[in-house]
Amino acid sequence: FADCDRYQRARVSTLLSIAAAVAGADYDARGLTHDKLYAMREVFLLSRVALRIHSCPAARDVLDITTWENGVKGAHMQRVYEMRDQTGRLRVSAKSDWILVDPETRKILRPDAFTAKPLTTCGREIDCPEPRKIVLPKEGLEDLGIRRVVWSDLDGNGHLYSGNYGDIVWDYLPADLRERTPREFYINYSKEATLGEELRLAGFREGETYRLEGMGPAGACFTALCVF
Repeated sequence: FADCDRYQRARVSTLLSIAAAVAGADYDARGLTHDKLYAMREVFLLSRVALRIHSCPAARDVLDITTWENGVKGAHMQRVYEMRDQTGRLRVSAKSDWILVDPETRKILRPDAFTAKPLTTCGREIDCPEPRKIVLPKEGLEDLGIRRVVWSDLDGNGHLYSGNYGDIVWDYLPADLRERTPREFYINYSKEATLGEELRLAGFREGETYRLEGMGPAGACFTALCVF
């Protein structure tokens, strides 16, 4: 119930949070905890996510969530997901792209620098679009105001938690779109946002889509695309 909106539908922020949590749980089960990866100076940062909502989960639904690594694409390592209900029906599918980073220097590493385990590829077709780069046009943007990063936004890494961006997007969507369930949702995480930083939000509506970007002191922090 707490993970749902006023219509008892799972919020996009909930689906993003599940994707991040299950990725960590997969590696934890293999003995590759965050602390161990940090000590190896090989940690993953989420870069892009694509969601396809086939039938939005609702309050009290029980989901089985399966995740697989899905190989390397350039500088990214991909992880994919399926969320099914207790009848086996596919409710949500997702694809996520991650980058490998040295947590001490913040330097981005090549995927082949990962030494903790061999990276594997998913052997099944996931019914979800690929994550993609999202760009807003230079003209026709709506100024949506400022969103300050507050204490309750922060996660254990000290920055705005990846799942919380979904709630930020929904707080600033046009009122009629906020009422609807998206068919697809995409987000790019570009720069971390920390306590007290102000994100200047801009939006752009085009037909059944809405793009929203948050600009921080060092440039774009995130860019999202909602497809209804």
